[in-house]
Amino acid sequence: MSHVSRLALALPDSQLFWLGLAGAAFVLFVFTVLFVVQRYKRCPSNRILVIFGKVGKQQAAHCIHGGGAFVWPLIQDYDYLSLEPMVIEIPLEGALSLNNIRVNVPSTFTVGIGTDPVLMNNAAERLLGLGESKIRDQAQDIILGQLRLVIATLSIEEINKDREKFMSLINANVGEEVNKIGLELINVNIRDITDESGYIDAIGKRAAAEAVNRAKVEVAEQEKEGATGEAVAVREQTVSVARERASGVEGQKDAEQKQRIAVAALEAQAVEGEVTSRRNIEITKAQREAEIRAASKVAEQEQRVKVAESEALAKEGENTSAARVAESNAKLAQIQAEAHQRAAVASAHAEQSILQAQREQELARLGKEQLAPQEIEKQRIEIAAEAEAEKRRREARGEADAILMRYEAEAEGLRRVLEAKAQGYRQLVEGLADPSVVPTLLMIEKLPEIVAEQVKAISGVKIDKVTVWDGGRGGDGKTTRGATADFLSGLIGALPAVHDLAEQAGVELPAALGRLAEASANGREEPHGA
Repeated sequence: MSHVSRLALALPDSQLFWLGLAGAAFVLFVFTVLFVVQRYKRCPSNRILVIFGKVGKQQAAHCIHGGGAFVWPLIQDYDYLSLEPMVIEIPLEGALSLNNIRVNVPSTFTVGIGTDPVLMNNAAERLLGLGESKIRDQAQDIILGQLRLVIATLSIEEINKDREKFMSLINANVGEEVNKIGLELINVNIRDITDESGYIDAIGKRAAAEAVNRAKVEVAEQEKEGATGEAVAVREQTVSVARERASGVEGQKDAEQKQRIAVAALEAQAVEGEVTSRRNIEITKAQREAEIRAASKVAEQEQRVKVAESEALAKEGENTSAARVAESNAKLAQIQAEAHQRAAVASAHAEQSILQAQREQELARLGKEQLAPQEIEKQRIEIAAEAEAEKRRREARGEADAILMRYEAEAEGLRRVLEAKAQGYRQLVEGLADPSVVPTLLMIEKLPEIVAEQVKAISGVKIDKVTVWDGGRGGDGKTTRGATADFLSGLIGALPAVHDLAEQAGVELPAALGRLAEASANGREEPHGA
């Protein structure tokens, strides 16, 4: 038994009680802190913390996104669900459409576990503990079934033309189904739509032919409008010429009417002159004849002027009509040229669209047959490498945490031992009447270890006999005892005092130092070796 144990036995019971209570409280506090630290789990932003076990009534699991929670031992446990998106290739081939034509719709779907409370609970119930490959297989089966169902409700024309309706139906049906297992649809990418019978290509050719026919119809419409305009111009020309000719005849008739009126007036004046004066009949007749001739010349002059003016107006009308006809012909030629140009451009665009569609189809076929397997193998290798790296990182992190906790526990134990020794030494010093004997007590405590080390030093040496050579002289040259005898004499003389001091301190000496026998007849204590 050590001196600390002896000292503890010497302390009063009340002090021992409070000392033990303080130690127990300290140990309980440390255990509580370590327990709380180990059982409080934090949730990173790219994961969902799922606590299962006894989490509440009518609830299989408690899901947390962000933050943390305390996990009770024995009745609860935890696991994580990853929120990283998964890209799923859907090589759909031979899906039957509404008009019984099988189509190929290779596409790519991006899905991930949702953070909505309902979706998190669904994922915890159906996906917890499953690997990414199994989750991907489940989602792929669901997507394939729903994609075939959507295609079965649409015709080839609706799938090819109304892409917005097609995508909305895919998002609605696929999203609703994957939500049942806790996934949500992030993105849909339809790479191409083809069919084995060539119906979609025929639709494209038909659209190109319709565009060419529309162009031809537009050209014919423009030609018809040009011919109609030409006919209208000719008609206007004819009407204008006839109008001008009628105006000329009308002017001629007007001139003749005026001439007859003038002649009748002159005749009336002549008759009146004959009645008034027969005498001047000849003179008046001559004057009247002169006046008649003058009036006739004036009438002829006025007639010629009117005819010339009518001819000038008619010529001007003819020239204006000819100019309009020429302008209409020029516009017609321009419109025909533009229509022919638009028809040629539309035909070229249609041919370019057909070639572009064929090129995209060939690229999609090459990507499906050659690039898709390589991309899938590449993604599989990357995923496996990432999983192996994550495994190694977690193992290294766990080993580091274990080593750190072991060193912390050893340091804590060493610190408690040193504190307990310091407290014992302090109490030992306070309990001794003479503090100067403390170093002797410490030396006595270490004496068994020193003797054990010395015994180890010679334990491997084979000694049959020990011979001591001594000259028989003392250190001063006068005594007859040698140095060995003096050493043994001093050691034996000091043993009683050492045994007394060890007995007072409660220390048990090793057997190699002997023991104290009963007093002999002459009153001396003889030491006996072990």
